[in-house]
Amino acid sequence: MSGEAARGFPAFAAAGRRSTTGRSWWGRSWVQALEDTSLDSDQLRKGRRYANSGQVGTITISPGRIAATVHAPEDTYESVVLVDRLSEDEWRRFLDQVGARAGHIAALLDGEMPHELVDAAADAGVPLLPGIGDLDPSCTCDGWELPCQHAAALCYQVGWLLDDDPFVLLLMRGRSSEDLLDELQQRMTSSAVEPEAQGDPRPGVLAAEVFGAVDPGAARLGVTGSELPELPELPGKVQVEDLAVNEAQPLADLAPATLPLLALDAARRARAQLSALLSNSPDPWVLDEWQDAVRLAADYPSLAERLGAAFDRPAELSVGVQAWSYGGAPGLEVLEHLWDPDPSELARARTELLSAWDDPELEASFAVEANRLTTAERQLRLDRVGRWHPYDLEAGAWVPAGPADRDPAAAFAVQDNW
Repeated sequence: MSGEAARGFPAFAAAGRRSTTGRSWWGRSWVQALEDTSLDSDQLRKGRRYANSGQVGTITISPGRIAATVHAPEDTYESVVLVDRLSEDEWRRFLDQVGARAGHIAALLDGEMPHELVDAAADAGVPLLPGIGDLDPSCTCDGWELPCQHAAALCYQVGWLLDDDPFVLLLMRGRSSEDLLDELQQRMTSSAVEPEAQGDPRPGVLAAEVFGAVDPGAARLGVTGSELPELPELPGKVQVEDLAVNEAQPLADLAPATLPLLALDAARRARAQLSALLSNSPDPWVLDEWQDAVRLAADYPSLAERLGAAFDRPAELSVGVQAWSYGGAPGLEVLEHLWDPDPSELARARTELLSAWDDPELEASFAVEANRLTTAERQLRLDRVGRWHPYDLEAGAWVPAGPADRDPAAAFAVQDNW
C-alpha cells in the first residue's frame, strides 16, 4: 500500500460564530493539542476569527501534512502544519486493535472514533491523537508565533473536518481510508483461509458438518443444507430530513421541532443497537431516565431547556451535559456516583502524579476517597473503563474540567494552573 493519497476539502464559507472547540471528543482533543502548544492566546483568538470568516482556502490533507492558502487583508499566505506519521510497525499494531473488534470498523465507517479504540491503540504504543507539541505549524507570513493566526485558522477548520470524518485523522497519520480498509480486508481474508491452507490441527467438528443438518425451522424459511440466512447490512445513518414525521403534527404541548428530534434519536439508538448485535460488540450503555435526559440535552441542545424544566434540575442538567460531552456515559456515571476500584489503581495514579509534580505541598494535600483523588482545587475521578476525569472546584462544587485520559498525569494537567 502506498499510503500517499491526498484529499482536498472545499473552503468553508463564512460561518458567523461557529464553535471552534470541536463537537466530537476527538475534535476537542485536536483543538486542545493546538491550544496547549500555543504560547500566544491572541494569535489563537485571531485564528478563530479567520476560521469563521471564510478566509481559509481549500484544505489539502496528505500523510503527515495539512496545508491551505489563507487570505488576509494585507496579503495571501501559505500555511502548513506537519503531523508525525505512524511507522509501519505502529500501523501493524493499530490494525491489530481495529481488527480485534468488528464494532471499531463499523464505528469508523459511521463517522465515529470510539474511545476504546484510541485507548487500546495508546496502550499498544500507537498515538492517534496529537498531544502537546505534536503539531508543527509554519507559514509564509513574517510572524514568529507558533502557530501564527493563519496556521491557527487552518487547524481550527481541520477540527471541523475531524468532527465529520475521523478518517481525516488516520490520513494525517499516514493511511487513506481506502488503503486502511483494503489492509483490514486482506487480514480478514488471509485469516479465513489460513487454517485450510495449512491443515488445521485443532480437534473438533467442522462447522459445515454441524450446519449441514437441516433444522425444521430453517426448512420452513427455505434454508437447506449448509445455507444460513445472511446477516442484514447496517443501514445508513438517518438524517432529520429523512424522517416521515417531518410532516406530522406534534402534540399541542410539544414544540414543532421536538418530535422530529425524538424520532431521529430513536432511529439512531436503534441503529447503534443493531450495529452492536451485528459486530458482536457490547450493547450501548444502559441509562436511567435522568441520564438519558442528559444525553439528549448533550446531543440535541435545543431540547436542553425543556428537559431541565421537566426535571426541575436545569443547573444539574448543565453540569451533566459537560460530563457527558467530556466522557460519555462513564463520565456521567463518575459525576453522580462513587465506587471502589482496586486500591492499587489509586496508589499507582498517586505515585505518577507526585512524580510529575515534585511538590511537597501537593503530596501533603492529597485526599483519597473511593475512586477520587483530590488536592486543593483539582480532583481526578476514575471511571469503570480505566480513564481519569479531571474536575475543578468552582463556587464550592466540583465540575468537569476536561476530557478523560488513561494517563492520570495528563488528566491532572488539563488547563494546568500549578
